[in-house]
Amino acid sequence: MNIRFNKPVKPLPPKPSRYGPDPEHIKTRACDLKNIVSVKVRDLFPDITESIYPSEKGVKAVREATVNALEKVDMNMIKPKDSVNILGSHHGFTILGGEPYAEMLKTIKDVIMDRTGAENIRLRVGVGLRFRESDEYIKRFGLDDYFNKRARGVAPIDEGIPIETEIGTLYGIKRCYDADWIVHAHNSDVREIHFHRHVDRAVKPFGMSYARLETRSTYHQNLGPRGANFVARAIFNSEFVQKKWTFATFLKPTPAGIAGVDADNDLFALDERLSIDNFRYYGKVLTLLSHIEDCIAVLDFQAPIPYVFSAGMIFANFSAASIDIFDLDYPLPGYTWYTEAFYGKNDKPLIPDISPVNPAVKAMVINYAWGGYPSVFWAKMIPTIVVGEWQADVFRRDPQNIEFMRHAVVAEDLEAAIEFAIKIADTDKIIVFDGAPGVINVSESLAEELVEKASEVDMEVEQKLLPKWCRQRGIKLEGYADVPAH
Repeated sequence: MNIRFNKPVKPLPPKPSRYGPDPEHIKTRACDLKNIVSVKVRDLFPDITESIYPSEKGVKAVREATVNALEKVDMNMIKPKDSVNILGSHHGFTILGGEPYAEMLKTIKDVIMDRTGAENIRLRVGVGLRFRESDEYIKRFGLDDYFNKRARGVAPIDEGIPIETEIGTLYGIKRCYDADWIVHAHNSDVREIHFHRHVDRAVKPFGMSYARLETRSTYHQNLGPRGANFVARAIFNSEFVQKKWTFATFLKPTPAGIAGVDADNDLFALDERLSIDNFRYYGKVLTLLSHIEDCIAVLDFQAPIPYVFSAGMIFANFSAASIDIFDLDYPLPGYTWYTEAFYGKNDKPLIPDISPVNPAVKAMVINYAWGGYPSVFWAKMIPTIVVGEWQADVFRRDPQNIEFMRHAVVAEDLEAAIEFAIKIADTDKIIVFDGAPGVINVSESLAEELVEKASEVDMEVEQKLLPKWCRQRGIKLEGYADVPAH
């Protein structure tokens, strides 16, 4: 494969947040290091849909795509005097700086008002463990003013509301459901595949972003990967939710950028379409990354450790890439909160069904990342170098990471951290998780390895893995003969 390496692509500048270091401290980015190049995702896999964002149109392209997607949606149930809650999630704002997701939310409001005459339209943005994160995004993108002071971040510790389901009483967040109607406004990136394993991906927020802590913890601690997926489906299928249901609108990111927007009154039909695209596009990138033999991972993005991006994949996915986490034949990945609980004193899995953390990651350098997520596990599993006392202080003052720095060392600057990492990892191959759009910022040595393996991975996914992943979930793939799931 003849692919030309490009100059590294600059990531977005650091953003102020109570969960991260002061942006003034982040002087050097990983893309500034010597021997770092970028490889375009669409050069590796040309069939990935071309992006509408970033593009010359900017967020106007997202607005146009949202308007077009909503044309096929029925909104006749919404009357002029009705109230509508548009339900969103903090995760959407971590994709390419958050502007595309914010524009989609604004456009949904405008279209509902124009088509139904309803004016009492609210925004509710769910969040995980960083209870004020959504409030920061609402302020940053002016959503409170845009929604006439009716935009609120909601947290899993907020007042709950019981929802009777076929498996018993579960609990949603009351403020998510305090309107006549709800609109599900999410994004389709694969995110925590290690948790949900891409089963009912589009339904997941009903058991997470819109759910009380007692219910959403089924993913993390109670039932574990795959086993908890039916909780979200049970909530969505409940009479309580269905009486308020209207439609879903999803931003469609790919490893190359924002591909468009999709919408449907039928959430499960939408889920199937999104699943096929994700298996084809994210599946190729993650499969390629899983073929890396050894590397140093540099984290340099405005998110907690598991949620830093490279080519659309989060670091937690890469951590679990010792198995194919799309393949349901594999029972338990190496990292989830659930499997983490089954590690012994020697930091080895207690039961053989748990795969090890990706052995290709020989060292981890944290140049820029947030706290607000329990991350000590990574420092225990991977030799970790933190750049600067300001970044180390993010973990020291974080009640979820009070032991993190017991398992990590501090380097004076990024160059010193990389020099030390190369010595202890015995490799000069570097992959940067900095969220740079449409590319992978990597060392030239690793770029060569990825280019060499891309064609083989492309064929493997198209001919073998994609049909299998779909078959396992009962999704019919047009143009493919039926193949066994096992």
